[in-house]
Amino acid sequence: QVQVVASGGGLVQEGGSLRLSCTASGFRLSTTYIGWFRQAPGKEREGVSCTSRSGGEKYYADSVKGRFVITRDNYNNIVYLQMNSLKPEDTAMYYCAAGPRGACLSPDYNYWGQGTQVTVSS
Repeated sequence: QVQVVASGGGLVQEGGSLRLSCTASGFRLSTTYIGWFRQAPGKEREGVSCTSRSGGEKYYADSVKGRFVITRDNYNNIVYLQMNSLKPEDTAMYYCAAGPRGACLSPDYNYWGQGTQVTVSS
C-alpha cells in the first residue's frame, strides 16, 4: 500500500526554524518528484517547494525563496523541508506529495500525506 507521511510541524516563534520530513511506504521517494504544499484556513492549497528525483532540480514559491530549503535523502527514503526565518504568514497545514501529474509546484499529485500543522507566533 502506497503511503506518504509528513511530520515535524509544531509551534514556533517568528524568526524561528522547523524541519519537516516526508517519508513513504510502499515505494521509493527517489522514483518521483516530491512536492511540499501548504494550506491556510480559507485559502487554496499552494505549492511551497518541490524537487526532482535526484534532488538536482529544486523549485520554490517566491514567498519562501531564501528561507526554505528542500533536500532529499534517497538512501533513507526521506525528503526534508528546512524552514528558516519563519513568519506568521507561514502558518498553515503542510503536506508532502509524490507523483506530480503536471507542474512540480501545482497541487495535482497522485499521493498525498495527511499534513502536519505549522504555527508561527508573532
